[in-house]
Amino acid sequence: MTSKSKLKVSIGILLLLLFLLFPFLTDMKNIISIPNEMITFQSDEPMSIPNLGSDYTVTSDNNNIVAEDSKIYPNEVGESTLVYKKANFPVKKVNVSVLSDKKVIPGGQSVGVQLHTLGVLVVGHHLIHNEGDTISPGEEANIHVGDVILEMDGNKIKQLEDVKPIVKKAGENKENISVKLKRGKEIVNTKLEPTLNKKENNYQIGLYIRDSATGIGTISFYDEDSGKYGALGHVISDSDTKKPLEIHNGKIVRSTVTSIEKGNQGIPGEKQAKFSMKDKQLGSITKNSPFGIFGKLNPELLGENHQKSMPIGLSHEVEKGPAHILTVVEGEKVEKFDVEIINSIPQKTPATKGMVIKITDERLLEKTGGIVQGMSGSPIIQNDKLVGAVTHVFVNDPTSGYGVHIEWMLDEAGINIYNQEKEAS
Repeated sequence: MTSKSKLKVSIGILLLLLFLLFPFLTDMKNIISIPNEMITFQSDEPMSIPNLGSDYTVTSDNNNIVAEDSKIYPNEVGESTLVYKKANFPVKKVNVSVLSDKKVIPGGQSVGVQLHTLGVLVVGHHLIHNEGDTISPGEEANIHVGDVILEMDGNKIKQLEDVKPIVKKAGENKENISVKLKRGKEIVNTKLEPTLNKKENNYQIGLYIRDSATGIGTISFYDEDSGKYGALGHVISDSDTKKPLEIHNGKIVRSTVTSIEKGNQGIPGEKQAKFSMKDKQLGSITKNSPFGIFGKLNPELLGENHQKSMPIGLSHEVEKGPAHILTVVEGEKVEKFDVEIINSIPQKTPATKGMVIKITDERLLEKTGGIVQGMSGSPIIQNDKLVGAVTHVFVNDPTSGYGVHIEWMLDEAGINIYNQEKEAS
């Protein structure tokens, strides 16, 4: 046989093998595409599962779920294993978690926010003029912008008023001040020598410091079972240092939206709101994280006509397509506005940017130009489930922005929707 004939035979055999293996390779591709894990809630509608054809059967190892007609029916809370078989031979196993039902009240209310920092935050240096010298004692002591002053001479510093008497005493006694700082995750100790500002006739340390921050935001959810809430959907950072505020405590009060500064390309818009921190406190702030602010809420803030509690939707349940948000654009009235979910990423671990949304409601676009500051935290609802909250606007396209999946906000609030499932396993 010539080499040419051998080549033809080899090609023929190869083509025959590909023909025979093609169905198997297609099956393998479909099998690999089936997820290894599925999660659903006990009261959810049946969940569709991949159908590999009439040659395959799907069974469950217990009564927590029932597999039938390319769907699984949640039955009892707990863990199950779904098994795909061909000719009674297992080809794929899928872990299925049935979670106990979880409902929360979606928010949308506008709130005034005040945070008190852990210690006092250094936001800048300033120079002190004294007998021809111009110095900043704080800068010379290697105190950085963004540092948090925790203690001075062994005294805990909780607010601005705690600093002045310590500086005055040390200055009059010509003594240095021992300063304990928090710099990121590091604790730093240094010595600080107050300097007399003769023009103002007081001792100063050459630092600009701050102990609180205020602003407005939107409530995302309220959990009736625990009294906990979540808002904003993103961390609150200091306006000067741009670093996240480490908080000691905080509070929220009712706020009234008075006007809207519309957003344009390159310039984010903003809600203007009226509130007073002297008003009745309607909620505490115990946590400031990348997923928002969290604490306990007085349900009085929700008002008489608040939304009813609704199921939550996990990240893998969010679909591209129509949805709506709840927010305030005038006064204290919570209204519904249409949006479209452009993209959503199923997430197994917490992440802040899980969705991309676009405002499609003509009335909201006319009023705000899209997503504006103060709208952060507005709940996102799809298929009668609370699925997330608005977080950031795209500066170059104010009609669009990011959303965070609601399961991560609940987790940050200390509401563990997986807890019962974990105990069952």
